[in-house]
Amino acid sequence: MEKLIPNKLKKGNTIGIIAPSDPIIGDNIEELEQARKILEKEGFKVKYSKNIFSNTNGYSSTAKEKAEDINEIFSDKEVKMIWCAKGGENSNTTFEYIDYENIKQNPKIICGYSDITSLTNIITEKTGLVTFNGTNFKTIATDETDYSYKEAIKRFVDGSLEIGQKGEEYITLKDGIAEGELIGGNLSLTRGMVSGKYSINFQDKILFIEELGIETDPALVSNFLYYMKQNGVFEKIKGLWIGNYKHESNINLEKIVLDVISDEYNFPIIKSNNFGHIETKTVIPIGIKARIDTTKDVKIELIEKCVK
Repeated sequence: MEKLIPNKLKKGNTIGIIAPSDPIIGDNIEELEQARKILEKEGFKVKYSKNIFSNTNGYSSTAKEKAEDINEIFSDKEVKMIWCAKGGENSNTTFEYIDYENIKQNPKIICGYSDITSLTNIITEKTGLVTFNGTNFKTIATDETDYSYKEAIKRFVDGSLEIGQKGEEYITLKDGIAEGELIGGNLSLTRGMVSGKYSINFQDKILFIEELGIETDPALVSNFLYYMKQNGVFEKIKGLWIGNYKHESNINLEKIVLDVISDEYNFPIIKSNNFGHIETKTVIPIGIKARIDTTKDVKIELIEKCVK
């Protein structure tokens, strides 16, 4: 499948906002408005999708409403980037209603994290479009720092290939050098795409994973990772990049991963704290080739441009 590289974002461009996961209700409405003001002050235009404030089901808008917004925002010639409003639980409900051919004909930046992992990975899988794991739109206003917003601008406007910021720590869990296209995001969502009609291809990929500790205890993390192991994921990938996971037990993601992986596999494993459910969310392109080299200080680098 042809790889589709989206165009850069420019000042003055219109950014389309969609809510393919949890509903935008209560405080989220004001948070979205605050994020909109930040973007407009920076010289961008913001356009909300038609159903963005819908809560038809009482727990979210319907799958068809969400997919309608996805399809329309990709078709909209005025919109140059799509930013997902927030995460949640069920962006996967949209899969069967998305017009993937329409996305191929109208490639553009789409960004989000957490539950948006499902949406971005399936779009890349079905269309070849490079998508992005990075801050959600709402988080621009709710984060305590502008780290994640600056990372988005660096990636989408400047076209930078730098991952994170200078001086960030990388830990080697298993030595090695590997190249492969990036795939993944939130662990629980990635696990859900291991098999079935809407599975993603892990062959020769570099898998990146993070998890939210307040929702997923270490035993459940182990469950997810063993499920992936039992379904052959770790026999396919070229490398593993671990992001943030913080649980009250102080059991870290590295410990759980090494219990699952042990000495059965030869791929390199690295750890950093520049992506996940934290303030420091760098923007990771899905579908772009990266290189892990554990002999370097910054142990992973992007080796293909991800916007043009």
